[in-house]
Amino acid sequence: MSAEIITFGGGCFWCIEAIMQRIKGITKVESGYSGGSVPGHPTYREVCSGLTGHAEVVRVTFENEKISLYDLLTIFMTLHDPTQLNGQGADLGTQYRSVIYYQSKAQRNTTKAVFLELKDYFDAPIVTELSPATDFYLAEPEHQNYYNQNSLAGYCKAIIQPKLTKLRSKYIDKFLV
Repeated sequence: MSAEIITFGGGCFWCIEAIMQRIKGITKVESGYSGGSVPGHPTYREVCSGLTGHAEVVRVTFENEKISLYDLLTIFMTLHDPTQLNGQGADLGTQYRSVIYYQSKAQRNTTKAVFLELKDYFDAPIVTELSPATDFYLAEPEHQNYYNQNSLAGYCKAIIQPKLTKLRSKYIDKFLV
């Protein structure tokens, strides 16, 4: 099988991580930070300050024979708000921006095609940043597999659970059982 990697940012990485962990064909999901301008490995506290330029992201490894990049991008784009600049809901700041870091020209072209196809799906213009992959810094261990370890926490119940319900209802054929 042919594995690909793409990196998504769409608000708090806990949300995107939980979604991606439940999609058929995804073999690895890692929360971390990308896109910053400050040298060195940033910490969660530094990224949350908004001063490093990094976004909270999830690096996704997937088997393109089991889930197409097109389908993966469509799921990502419809399970967060790609029209909100520098934030998602109450999570505000550049660290929560909607962003896709692509690994190849083919990924960039597919992403542009998905943007074009989905532009009328939303009531406002898509503002998702589309950039070549940059350095990826793995987030601290307590941020990995967050929802699965903290599903009863308030944030998980209020913010992540509705996204998982939407994933399950809208993309049941892509959902892991």
